[in-house]
Amino acid sequence: MIPLPTVRLREILVKAGVVDGATFDAIAQEAGHKKQNIVDIFIARGLINKDYFLILVGQALGVERVNLGIVKIEEELLKLLPEDIARRRQAIVFGKEADGKFKVAMEDPTDLETIDFIRLKLGGNVKPYLATEEDLDRGFSLYEQKATQDYKSVIEASIQESLRSKVRGDLKQAAEDLPIVAIVDNLMVYAVSSRSSDIHFEILDDAVLVRYRIDGILHEIIRMPKDIHEAVVARLKLLSSLRLDEHMHPQDGRYRYKVGDNIIDVRVSIIPTFHGEKVEMRLLPAAQKPLSLRDIGLFEDNIKLIDEAISKTYGMVVVCGPTGSGKTTTLYSMLNMLNRPEVNIVSIEDPIEYDMRYVNQMQVNAQAGITFASGLRSILRQDPNIILVGEMRDTETANIAVQAALTGHLVLSSLHTNDAATAVPRLMDMNVPPFLVAAVLNDVTAQRLVRQVHLECIESYVPTPEIFTAIRDQLKDLGLDPQVLKLPKTFYRGRGCNACGHTGFLGRIGLFEVLNVTEAIRKFIISPGFNLDNLRKLSRSEGMITMFEDGLKKVERGMTTIEEVFRVVRE
Repeated sequence: MIPLPTVRLREILVKAGVVDGATFDAIAQEAGHKKQNIVDIFIARGLINKDYFLILVGQALGVERVNLGIVKIEEELLKLLPEDIARRRQAIVFGKEADGKFKVAMEDPTDLETIDFIRLKLGGNVKPYLATEEDLDRGFSLYEQKATQDYKSVIEASIQESLRSKVRGDLKQAAEDLPIVAIVDNLMVYAVSSRSSDIHFEILDDAVLVRYRIDGILHEIIRMPKDIHEAVVARLKLLSSLRLDEHMHPQDGRYRYKVGDNIIDVRVSIIPTFHGEKVEMRLLPAAQKPLSLRDIGLFEDNIKLIDEAISKTYGMVVVCGPTGSGKTTTLYSMLNMLNRPEVNIVSIEDPIEYDMRYVNQMQVNAQAGITFASGLRSILRQDPNIILVGEMRDTETANIAVQAALTGHLVLSSLHTNDAATAVPRLMDMNVPPFLVAAVLNDVTAQRLVRQVHLECIESYVPTPEIFTAIRDQLKDLGLDPQVLKLPKTFYRGRGCNACGHTGFLGRIGLFEVLNVTEAIRKFIISPGFNLDNLRKLSRSEGMITMFEDGLKKVERGMTTIEEVFRVVRE
């Protein structure tokens, strides 16, 4: 983000009518107290979006914008700045003007030191252009395309060297064998450059299969000989501080790994299977910044409902979905809106995925006796205003959280349920009485993640009649009338290009349904005739938009495809 002086930033935003002077001054004071970027607070609270902010800044500075997703960059120009320098300086050479000036895309085109450095490095004058972080990532992907081939070659060479190695038997020695170290290191670097969220090492009867989960979908990356399986697993156990000689029981560990300027927290799970041990590694950037509710895919009507729910000083706000559906990201987006100097926020999590300033975060540690329930009890003695419980997994945790929500605390938490309405009977299953469920629930948000259409290779198309039939059938299954609801007129998909790995997708976005617990819903929860099907019908009559309907809106806006929506929410 461009480090504009506060006075200049105030002038730009007030002149554009984004805020008045008093509001800007209040947010500037809060940003100073929190040591946060003023613009990040504006974006998090939905006062301005990033694209519009950059348009205003570009106009004010007299700097042109460039979209690297649609600009063809010659390999010879790209190579003028090595990748490590380009990433460190957040700058990419993407063209050359007729007078010989180099066109350089920069996140901060006011950075005179970097401009002078590049001028000396290239031996010519530089014309800076304004680019977003996302724009630069698209440019960096050109470096990564060649790197992908290099990584695979290096891994294959390390595998062959390991097979020739005489190190066998002693697991610790095998784990420290240089070829094995190189295999694991290169698979990690390749995974990070591929935007993978998970790495799977799966032992088959004749090979070791390595798969990456990218944008929610598993992709086979490489098959390795079974002969090196034991050494690779030993290496991962050594990194995660796990027992090398334990092969019959599941083990969980973690370690931190640095890839370039990125620090990655790696959660490791190892389980015994029929052919040997299987390893799953969850990759979590250590310095993730919470996104705004708009950034994760919520539309204005749902944002308004959530904003009302979290603005209350007590009660419970729950986010539902399966593992890996982005619940923690949504919870932290809410927490970012609530993070103010006058409130005390404390969390109990497993693991801590976001590091948020002024939020007191506690890590679950079973060996030290810190569980969700015991940690929550301790939190209640810390005079909190807002409590984040990473997940309500058991009866004890759920009941303590409900009691906290009843006694003047705002509690944010997550549940594993299929939809928003199912959160109500799920809490009842955990022995929370219906009258307490009705009393504490402010809002329930359910979600799934779908892949986003890559906007640089997007195209419209006419779907087959079978698609429309499938949409109508799904709406009927949800108890909705296809004749009343407006179906998408235009459908979109990605053609596939180098930047998206020829998948047509880049990144993920959420599908949401937000159940606002109205007075009518509270009365129904405590009624003798309560049942889940009628709760769903009542929720829809009270204005709830289902995840499938939310998905249809995103299909029409070119944010995802109808196939993706069906993949994650079809009943």
